Amino acid sequence: MYPQGRHPTPLQSGQPFKFSVLEICDRIKEEFQFLQAQYHSLKLECEKLASEKTEMQRHYVMYYEMSYGLNIEMHKQAEIVKRLSAICAQMVPFLTQEHQQQVLQAVDRAKQVTVGELNSL
Repeated sequence: MYPQGRHPTPLQSGQPFKFSVLEICDRIKEEFQFLQAQYHSLKLECEKLASEKTEMQRHYVMYYEMSYGLNIEMHKQAEIVKRLSAICAQMVPFLTQEHQQQVLQAVDRAKQVTVGELNSL
């Protein structure tokens, strides 16, 4: 209930409530300065959080754009694979039996390539 670092002065029973105007003004001034210091520190923290938020939003947009670009690239590559497979399927019957076996084996091997193998290339 009370601000950090501040402790209310306990009143003893039967003690008269006597404060001079200067004491009250000094106490108000101290309280005001304390609240100003708190306000200043909270304002700095808020500004810091706002700049962090802006930075996080910038990163989010960057990652979103990268993700979108990768997704488009994946679709392009899938379309290329589909078209090349269709071309191979059309050309295989025109090859000799020996070449047909070699091409079919090469196509099967190409379908089994892993990401690790691609990265090692």
